[in-house]
Order: sequence, then C-alpha cells, then structure tokens
Amino acid sequence: MLDNEIVRIKVSGEFACFTRPDLKVERMTYPCMTPSAARGVLDSILWKPEFQWWTHRILILKPVSFFSVKRNELKNKQSEKPIEIDLIGKDGKPVHRAQRHSIVLRDVEYIIEASVYQKKFDPANPPKKYAEMFKRRVKKGQCWRRPYLGTREFAAEFSIPDGSEQPISDTIPIGSMLFDIFYDEKGNPSPLFFYDVAVVNGILECPQAENEKMMQATHLRPDMDNEVSAVIYSYNLSEEKEAIL
Repeated sequence: MLDNEIVRIKVSGEFACFTRPDLKVERMTYPCMTPSAARGVLDSILWKPEFQWWTHRILILKPVSFFSVKRNELKNKQSEKPIEIDLIGKDGKPVHRAQRHSIVLRDVEYIIEASVYQKKFDPANPPKKYAEMFKRRVKKGQCWRRPYLGTREFAAEFSIPDGSEQPISDTIPIGSMLFDIFYDEKGNPSPLFFYDVAVVNGILECPQAENEKMMQATHLRPDMDNEVSAVIYSYNLSEEKEAIL
C-alpha cells in the first residue's frame, strides 16, 4: 500500500559524487542525485522493516557544476583479511594505493519527494505514523547514520523545505541511469536501470515501474524477528513515548 502523503526533505552539501557504473576506472558522477542515493538519505534518517521508501521526484535547486579532483584511493576492496594500506612493493611503489581522478559535483542542493510504502497495511502502524515520525526526526536533526551524497566523504546536511525553494529551469539529457540495486529472493544482486532519462526543468521523475519492482527487493525487507529489528522496536517504543510526553 502506497501512502498518499508525500514527505519532502531538502539535502545539500559542498560536494557530491553519484558515480556512473558504466565508467569503471575513474569516477564520473551523474549530473544529479540518483533514486538509490535519495533512498539512502531517507533510510539514514528513518529506516524500519515495516515499510519502504517510494521516491517520486528529485528537484535540483542549484545549477549543476562539475570539477575534477585527484585522490589517493585503494585498489582492492576490504575483505576478511585486513589491507595493509602502507605496504610498499619491491619496485618501491605502494601495493594497494593508487591516484585516481574523479569528476564530482560542487555545491549541490536537492529536494526529495517520497512516500511510505507498506506491502501489507497494518492498522496499528499506518503509513501516516511513519511519515510524521520522519518529519519529526528531520526537524530535530536525528538520523541513524550521517546521510551522504554518493560517497561517505561527502556528508549531507538535511532540513524541512520552507516552501520558497524553486528548481532550476535547465533540461539535462542523461540517457540511462542506475535506479537501484535489486536483490532477488535468493539474495542475488542485479543493477536496475531506467532509460531515456532527462532532468526536465530541474526535476528528475522516478518511474512507477522501477519503484514497484524495488518494493519486492529482499534486502529492503529483513526478517521481522531478527536481532536488528528487536533493537529498532525497542528504540521505536522509547521514541513514541517521548513524542507523547
């Protein structure tokens, strides 16, 4: 069940990088926030196993500005065996480190419009409850983890829009864009793209078909009786009691 109420949150930051997966070695950002990044921001503020976030639109409030930066990065992914970052090879060069260029965004600001989606309606916990809880947490500046804009180095500020914000008037063709990562019933991941994408008058529309498919992803619906859920339930009760007081 998709809630009719649309919640709006404004996010901004000095830098952002929403990496295109079709460019492997050097990071190249999309010109705007992706739906998966928007969901990540929403989940950072309020995540519960009882519902999922359905992203409607992303409004771009500031002109798109790119710049290039060279950073020291690791060649390998972290695994069970720790990476010795400062290890030097026989040729005198770092084994696990490399310098890479990244094309990132500078001085970004967006408004995310989303709704609460429940696979099964629960009268005791209606979507309205979670929408109000989300707005309350945004006003207080509360979050499970610090939201970020594409990569963890680029932290995001968030607030409730004051109603005066207007999207830019630009139209930006993008082509294909990563919508999110879909996990099937066996937990196997696969990228979900949408095509013929364009920012029109500063607004990126998130298609209904892709949203509906993501509502079936297994990684968004953890077991209700697991340890993480138990901790969240306990926190929810204390938060609701605080709201009543």
